[in-house]
Order: sequence, then structure tokens, then C-alpha cells
Amino acid sequence: MVALQHEGGARDRILNAARELFAAKGFHQSAVAELAAAVHVSIGQIYRLFKGKEDIIEAIVKGDAREREATILSLRKRLDAGEISIERTFELLLLDVMDNPHEALSFDIMAEGFRNARVADMITDMCQGFRDSLADFACAANPRLSGEALKSAEEMMLACLFGLGHRSLSGPVISAERTAKCTAVMIVAALRAMD
Repeated sequence: MVALQHEGGARDRILNAARELFAAKGFHQSAVAELAAAVHVSIGQIYRLFKGKEDIIEAIVKGDAREREATILSLRKRLDAGEISIERTFELLLLDVMDNPHEALSFDIMAEGFRNARVADMITDMCQGFRDSLADFACAANPRLSGEALKSAEEMMLACLFGLGHRSLSGPVISAERTAKCTAVMIVAALRAMD
């Protein structure tokens, strides 16, 4: 039991250090030896827990997806309970997406998805999970949505999430809070206008 706890702790430390190292230097420019030094473990320990850097990226993507899914589930419960409006639901989701301390790493993972089919599949799977929840939110804004209109709504919302999650390089001129509020209003208006 203690060995499993130690292994889990080492795994978390490796993933946290990998986030920092990969964000600073890039996935391909980061050596496993550098990662081992940052975590104060042997290279062998890393390879006992992960087959290679690609497995580390997969663990990071899956961890991020679990966190986002938990946020979406919480928002859905609050929306269903009448605690928040659909506009506020989108606003809070967008704020969560824009609060991305690892934006550079996210760009690197997406770029790797264009070079590596396994990473692309991970990203696609993550997005598929989000599509289902986004479809629920879209139907909360406009219960008449179905078929191609609903699929188009999912695409639009995913594009907003991806874009706003990577807005720092665009030199934003208004706060994240104001951006989220205005974007949420626009998304709901667009959804309600669709047939």
C-alpha cells in the first residue's frame, strides 16, 4: 500500500514538473533526464511509471479533461437546480477556460496532435466528451435545437472555448471577466436564433 501511495505521489510530481518543463521548453526539446532532475527521481523511475513522453502528455490531457468535465458537471447541476442562468453557466465555463496557467503547453500539445495520430486521438476523444455537455447547454438555451443545427452549435461553442483558452497571444484589451460575460451573452443569443 505504501509503495502504491509513493508511486502515485511520484507520478503526480512528474506530471506537475512535466507541465512546467514542457511549457517552458516544448515537448520535443525537453529531455527525460531534465524531467528526472526537476523531480529528483531517476530516469528509470519515470520509465517505470510512463512508457515515454507521449504517455506523460496523455496523462496530462486526461487529467485536464477530468478537471474540465468536473467543472462542466458542477455547472450543469447548478443550471438544473435553477441556481444560475444559462448565460451565467457559459460565463463561468469561459472564465474557467481562460484561467489557463499552462497555455503554452496546451499549444504544444495541439501542435503535437498534428504530427502524432495518438495525441490527435486523445484530443478528439476529449472534445467528444465536451460536445455532449455543450449540446446539453445549447438545448438549455434553445430546446428546439436538433440535428445539424445542434452539431453546428457544438462546433461554434468548441471554437469559442479553444480560442478564448488561448487568448493571451492576441493581446486582449478587456478583462477575462468582461470577455466571458459578453461572450456568454453572444453565445446564448446565437443559440436562441438558430432553428
